[in-house]
Amino acid sequence: MPQKQPSNIRRFALSFSFILASAIYATGQQINTSQTRRTPTQELRMANDAFLKTLADIAIQGVSTSTPASLPTVPKPSNVSTTDGLYVGSPADAYYGTVQVQAVMRSGKIAGIQFLQHPSDRSTSRYINDQAMPLLIQEAIQAQSANVDGVSGATFTSQAFRQSLALALAQAKK
Repeated sequence: MPQKQPSNIRRFALSFSFILASAIYATGQQINTSQTRRTPTQELRMANDAFLKTLADIAIQGVSTSTPASLPTVPKPSNVSTTDGLYVGSPADAYYGTVQVQAVMRSGKIAGIQFLQHPSDRSTSRYINDQAMPLLIQEAIQAQSANVDGVSGATFTSQAFRQSLALALAQAKK
């Protein structure tokens, strides 16, 4: 049985549809290649980097950030003195690892802080902590207290830092 040949109108409609679909696809590809494609992880890192840069700029300019309501500021009693030296805080759980800090006290003030332990077995943990640790140290030295704001994106590290530093400072006041 002979096959029926498509009519010219059908051929035209089919060709036109194919051309139209190809044009739409090509236009979509042009739009997508003109914009940089980023994964959600890259977007998060870019936003976090921008936030951390803003925090660093604020700290450099000497603008003090307000203490959140959840962390009330406790004035240091005038009759408590601190002894100079090195004081190691207890290890604190940071969910993805352990944070432990050492505080250096000179002339009754926090002169330096060093991380002895921090989450570093995952690349994401290393990336986050490389950004957050200097800010936490800078804030604590500036505030002369463990009562510091947390770093966005490093919530667990920030909480564990405050806990370990508070225990180190408590040793210095004995």
